Order: sequence, then structure tokens, then C-alpha cells
Amino acid sequence: MKTLIQKIHLEEQQSFACRSYKTPEFETNWHKHEECELIIITEGHGSVMMGDFVGEYKTGDVYFMAGNLPHWFKKQHHKMTGAALVLHFHPHLFGNEFLQLPELKNILQLVKRNDGIQLQKKIKKEVTTLFGEIMLAKGYQRLLLLLQCLQKLTLPGAANTLTQNFESSASNINPAIEKINEFSFKRYLTPITLQQVADVASMSIPTFCRFFKKNIKKSYFDFLQDLRISHACKMLTNTDKPVMEICYESGYNSWAHFSKQFKHVKQMTPSHYRKIMSEA
Repeated sequence: MKTLIQKIHLEEQQSFACRSYKTPEFETNWHKHEECELIIITEGHGSVMMGDFVGEYKTGDVYFMAGNLPHWFKKQHHKMTGAALVLHFHPHLFGNEFLQLPELKNILQLVKRNDGIQLQKKIKKEVTTLFGEIMLAKGYQRLLLLLQCLQKLTLPGAANTLTQNFESSASNINPAIEKINEFSFKRYLTPITLQQVADVASMSIPTFCRFFKKNIKKSYFDFLQDLRISHACKMLTNTDKPVMEICYESGYNSWAHFSKQFKHVKQMTPSHYRKIMSEA
């Protein structure tokens, strides 16, 4: 799964990009770009991966990602329509001296961070409204609205951090990590041993475990757990299949193991999760 380097196109007389995307333009491969990204999901649901985080996205979700943080949004199935509002701006858009002003220290901290965050319900509506105004604005008004939008993201309790100090930079992701990711996304619903994935990385098992933990900030089996629980959540939300059947179709061969891991990740049972999502 090679990390694509995306170049963000800017319209003439604009310093940052603000656009709407819909199927097929919505679909993204595993990619990254220098620009920070604010994305509002307006249609569809599926899997989101950014850095070392794996989860589910749905209509109405809002995410902010640091520059050079690799990510993707993958629809539940290919026939589904996916759509989003996406804003890209370079971290140095406002210059270092401007953001050093005391009134802007929170925004400076936001653009300097190297992780991905998800906005909470109480702030999503305000940010979505400002986003709509940015799309219609012209001239300096766009910059003023962008600053207002970024300030909202820095309010106490506005967002949850999703990634765990993922090491991102302007250089390409380590090729071994890309091989491991590609193997994992193809095989995560089947049994995987450490020997198999270590062979993919051309490493011994101890070397692989140290390498993966250093780069992804979690063990390989914790990463695999995230993939499988994410898949189970999609099936619980979008199908009527029995929970036991979903357990086995999500790569588990033991109900006890599946139930324990699901509770650990989601802080609730699979049945409770299904009930909550059906009422949302």
C-alpha cells in the first residue's frame, strides 16, 4: 500500500483550497500532503485510517489532520455514494510571526501538531456553518473565516485526539511499513501469525515487533485488533446478521476473545453498540 504524495491545487487568487467532493472524486487511496486538512463527511459511511488510527466514519463526522499525516477514507461498499467538504491549507499560510501573537497561540499549537483529531458534537455544527460561509466568501473574508474556524477547533473539549504521536514527515513512509499495511488490509479477516507478517517485512519476529511498535506506537496485534473491530462495527451498524456470525466474519474464531476485545476498544458489548447505532 504505497503512500501517494498528493499535490493540492489552488485556484488563482486563493491561498487555500476549499472544495466539495463526491463519488468518484471522494474516494482516496492511502495518501498524504503537506497541507493540513479539515474534512466534513456529508454523505456515506465506512472506514477511516489516519496514521496509526483505524475506525469508522459516518455522515456528519468532522476531522482535522496535520500536514503529512497519511490517511484514507474508504466507503462501506463501492456502490455507496461518498461525499465530503474538504479544506486544505499549508501550515505556514499565516507566517510564523503572525501566529506568534498572544491571541493566536492556540491556533499556532493546532497547526504545529502532528496528529489527527475528531470534532465533538457540540462544535461540529458551528464548524460546518463556518465551512459553508468560507465556500461562498471572497477576498480577505475567506482568511478571517478560516481563522474563526480554526479557533473553534482549539476550544476546550472540542475534539478527541485519534492518533498516538504518529511519526509523519515530508519524506516517504518506510517501505517496510507500506508492505506490512498492504498485507494487513488484504488478510486481516483471516488468521495471521507474527511469523507471516515478519516474513513480509523481511525481519525476525523480535526485530519486527520492535520495528512496528517504534513506528506505529502500538503492537501489531493491537493494530490488527483495530482493523477487525472496525469491520465488526460496520457490520453491526449496516447489517442484521447475528452478533455471533459477525464475530467469525471479523477474523475471530472465539466468541470470548471477540467479546473481550470489542469491550476493550468500544467500552461496551457488541449488542449494546448495535442498539446505540440503531437509535442514532
